[in-house]
Amino acid sequence: MKVVMAKVICITNQKGGVGKTTTSVNLAYFLAKDKNRVLLVDVDPQGNASSGLGLDKTGLETSMTEVMLGIANFKDIVQRTAFKNFDLAPTTPQLANAEVEMAGMKQKFAVLKKAVASVAEDYDYVIIDSPPSLSLLTVNGMIAADYLVLPVQTEFYALEGVAQLLESMAMVKKAMNPDLKLLGVLATMYDKRTSLSAEVLAEVRKYFKDKVFRTSIPRNVRVAEAPSHGVPVGAYDKFSKGAKAYKEFTREVEERTRK
Repeated sequence: MKVVMAKVICITNQKGGVGKTTTSVNLAYFLAKDKNRVLLVDVDPQGNASSGLGLDKTGLETSMTEVMLGIANFKDIVQRTAFKNFDLAPTTPQLANAEVEMAGMKQKFAVLKKAVASVAEDYDYVIIDSPPSLSLLTVNGMIAADYLVLPVQTEFYALEGVAQLLESMAMVKKAMNPDLKLLGVLATMYDKRTSLSAEVLAEVRKYFKDKVFRTSIPRNVRVAEAPSHGVPVGAYDKFSKGAKAYKEFTREVEERTRK
């Protein structure tokens, strides 16, 4: 019997405030709603994916910090969320200090890959929420992943820094992860009332062509409110425009990862 390994998707953009964590949480949620076994791995020291799922980070004795330093077993830190088929590997702000310590480690680039491989048979999808920087943690995410999803905010300077990110992806692909693919580019915070959003989206499509997902995530107050209630937007208000958009985006992800 063939063992099915999880499809690993790293959500990444070195720019902050583009909806990276929101996308990670809601993609994981809707994949789980679609009867996939899902693990969300929070490797952003801000830990917003962890707190956005209602986790009290102050009560954590072990987290991704200890995993990345090689002093905790990955399986031991994984927690069940309040949602069926949806697990979380949480983090705390101490991960930022751990990154400095990691610099002296021999296998510093492959720590996350090894951790994810240890649970790959237990899940259908592993979603990695990486920091808003081209850091050691981000590179770990790229090396651990099969696919990258790049959220791009439909505002001025949307493509700033993207070329550098794609260069980093090319370097990782060449040196350490030859199978890494750009699954797609997701336009976020789209406001159909402004010509700027439409212009930026057209520019993004011109740059990335068919790599841009058909679905755009609209600016939506429900999406912004959901994390403060410790739930994804689909659980907070499933009829909101934001929830519907993330559901459609998730369908596209499933479609593209089946190819």
